[in-house]
Amino acid sequence: MNEKRQYFSRTKNKKTNARLVHSETITRRLHDIARLSTDEVIRTFNSSRHGLTEELVHANREKYGDNIVTSASEESFFQRLVKAFINPFTIILIALAAISFVTDIQLAPVGEKDPMTVVIIVVLVIISGSLQLIQETRSGNAAAKLQDMIKITTAVERIETGTKEIDLDQVVVGDRIHLAAGDMIPADLRILEAKDLFISQSALTGESEPVEKFNKPIEEVRHVSLTDIANLAFMGTNVVSGAAVGVVVAAGNNTVFGDMAQDIVDVDVRTSFEEGVHSVSWVLIRFMLAMVPVVLLINGFTKGNWLEASLFAISVAVGLTPEMLPMIVTANLAKGALAMSRKKTIIKSLSSIQNLGSMDILCTDKTGTLTQDRVVLEYYLDVHGEASVRVLRHGFLNSYFQTGLKNLIDKAIIDRVAEQSSKESSLKGLKEFYQKIDEIPFDFERRRMSVVIEDQTGKTQMITKGAVEEIMSICSFVEYGGEVGPFTEEIETDINDTVGRLNDQGMRVIAVAQKTNPPPVGEFSVKDENDMVLIGYLAFLDPPKETTYEAIRTLHDYGVEVKVLTGDNERVTKAICRQVGLPVGNLLEGSQVELMDDDELSKIVEETTVFAKLSPQQKARVVTCLRDNGHSVGFLGDGINDAAAMRTSDVGVSVNNAVDIAKESADVILLEKDLRVLGEGIIEGRKTYGNMIKYIKMTASSNFGNVFSVLIASAFLPFLPMAAIHLVLLNLIYDISCISLPWDNVDEEFLRVPRKWDASSIASFMLWIGPTSSVFDITTFVLMYYVIAPSAVGGKLYHQLTDPALKAMFVSVFQAGWFVESMWSQTLVIHMIRTPKIPFIQSSASLPVAALTFTGILVLTLIPFTGFGAQIGLAALPPVYFAWLAVTVLLYMGLAQWFKNIYVRRYGELL
Repeated sequence: MNEKRQYFSRTKNKKTNARLVHSETITRRLHDIARLSTDEVIRTFNSSRHGLTEELVHANREKYGDNIVTSASEESFFQRLVKAFINPFTIILIALAAISFVTDIQLAPVGEKDPMTVVIIVVLVIISGSLQLIQETRSGNAAAKLQDMIKITTAVERIETGTKEIDLDQVVVGDRIHLAAGDMIPADLRILEAKDLFISQSALTGESEPVEKFNKPIEEVRHVSLTDIANLAFMGTNVVSGAAVGVVVAAGNNTVFGDMAQDIVDVDVRTSFEEGVHSVSWVLIRFMLAMVPVVLLINGFTKGNWLEASLFAISVAVGLTPEMLPMIVTANLAKGALAMSRKKTIIKSLSSIQNLGSMDILCTDKTGTLTQDRVVLEYYLDVHGEASVRVLRHGFLNSYFQTGLKNLIDKAIIDRVAEQSSKESSLKGLKEFYQKIDEIPFDFERRRMSVVIEDQTGKTQMITKGAVEEIMSICSFVEYGGEVGPFTEEIETDINDTVGRLNDQGMRVIAVAQKTNPPPVGEFSVKDENDMVLIGYLAFLDPPKETTYEAIRTLHDYGVEVKVLTGDNERVTKAICRQVGLPVGNLLEGSQVELMDDDELSKIVEETTVFAKLSPQQKARVVTCLRDNGHSVGFLGDGINDAAAMRTSDVGVSVNNAVDIAKESADVILLEKDLRVLGEGIIEGRKTYGNMIKYIKMTASSNFGNVFSVLIASAFLPFLPMAAIHLVLLNLIYDISCISLPWDNVDEEFLRVPRKWDASSIASFMLWIGPTSSVFDITTFVLMYYVIAPSAVGGKLYHQLTDPALKAMFVSVFQAGWFVESMWSQTLVIHMIRTPKIPFIQSSASLPVAALTFTGILVLTLIPFTGFGAQIGLAALPPVYFAWLAVTVLLYMGLAQWFKNIYVRRYGELL
């Protein structure tokens, strides 16, 4: 044993040492690269100022490997096989099979050896494990296919193709990468060119503040942490603002991120949903472990046959083990994910399905969600509010020459100039007449961006566009009345009135400013944005979607309150909200949020529908306050300014054409940015939860009722109420009947309420609903003992019989009667518990559920009339029994419905 332990210890130490060597190699290599000049870095990886050739792409991929981080979490078939067959439920069944093998075969006298119980338990394990394996494999394949639908790309410059977006896994060492705000860093990069580049490294360091990166070589890096080196950018981080060009110096497992991933792949972190399922599983297991010894002792002392009592206790344990729970959960999640994909909703993590269904507040950005995401430039105006081609021309030069994140506004300006250039000579040839000298990229703090251009005569201009108030804050002059003059308060008031009128029409307005021949200060920076001349503004219309009004009303009907969190100004937001029927109520601006402490904000977020002019951090703070108030919060966004809020929410939702960091932060991806699509996803999430909680509650209550019946029968009957083989066979057929539950219908009323994972009601449900079946089990005992079984042996009761053959016949008829009645009541539990309504009349199960359950009832009812039934000790039942069975079933359904109604009145809901 010590030698074995030492062997595994040595093996583990070898792996640890190898990992340390790998990490140290990566660190030394990146330190060396940080000291090189940009030209030296390019030569090191056989690259150039225009990237790699296709030949070198293949060569570098062979030499340095693919840009794929391998993960131990990607389970092999063997690992899935072990996981499917080795869980608490199957371990219990395997242990019971082993005990049954000893008692039924090893210790049984010759001629009485009966392997049937062992066989059925093994069949149960095989069915449970196989179905779990199949569903895990299917869900894994489905998840992989869904992930393939979500594409994250990066801009790579290569000699033959120029700059082109390609998938991250196609990047190779030596590739030249172009970065802009919102981009994910595709691999470890050495920065070659940078302009106001700020990168969030929170994925690696946990630090929320972005860090600035530069392109200069670092002289001393020996004692500097890798993430503090200013000319390196790392896989998994993202660009917050600015622009850059870098060369890939490490890919895949050889990146810092890839190295860290190897350390964390074995950490199993459970979601709240997985914790809930786990806790329910152990509640049911503990219940079984507590009750089985009681059954054993009662039967052992009252019957005197401890071997038979042990077999019966084992069979009760099998019946109380919810071995199908892992399969039911997996099948529900896989089925839900596939159903949602057909409705244009991609689930990145299967456990997110339940979070989607639990959502009661949806926070959403305005653009593209409430609106058509089709921005049109309506007006280009001077400060008097008159049309001005000069303003349009300056807006175009800014949008065309900036290399950062081109948004819908930039595209609208460029499209309008292309449309107008045939009519306006001053708009022709702009691309050729001007060249860009420099730029100051956009960021969400300044809310503006600038370009510096030079025309063919040598004249230079800085052109800045952005939010009106931000542009006015950097302007000292204004083109007013055809002349450049000082920017006075009177002019500012006039401008605000004009902009306000446009905002009230639902238009978004940005201002344009410029200054001629700005003093060269080396590389231009934010500090050069001053003493500008305001020349006018551009007004854009993003009309509301025709479907938004209906979608918001539908979400409200399903218990989801919509709140708008936008960086846009309050007047535009109010106008759009009015047009889509969203009550504005109280409106809160970012400047007001900034002045509130968390307690004050937590109160006011409940009353506020619209939040305007929010920064990314303020969006995240509002979401946090809503969550702290007990809400399940979803956040729908597609921009870099939404990523923090998406990560803070219970379920982040993005769209397939969002920026990289938004897609990376999301749990759910919509293939179409439409609230209707999200609404359908929420409903599917609730269906998934509903069908899972059905199985858990019906299993818990059925198990409790069965134990209650067994305890009473064991205490008062002079023989076992059912043989061990009967209990095991009953459990097998019942479990097969439950396989179809993930495909069951769910009542519309259930879907209209947000559903958080809550297992606290299971105990009360067991105590209320479980004993209803026991009532009729007991009436069946009485009926079988005093009426049906005596009729088969000449009208005598069991204690009056002396002939062993007649006693055996009495027991066979009795056990057959309870065997059939148990299947009827246990299967009808499925139909009774799946809905608070009257089953078959007000609410019907799906065809798969109805077909499997009634097939199970039919098969089990026929067993006593077959040779197999006689072989396992069951006798044919007289016709009068079925008349009594019909009465029992009808009374049971009536009593169960009555108890359901009482339970719902007391606890508010059934499931």
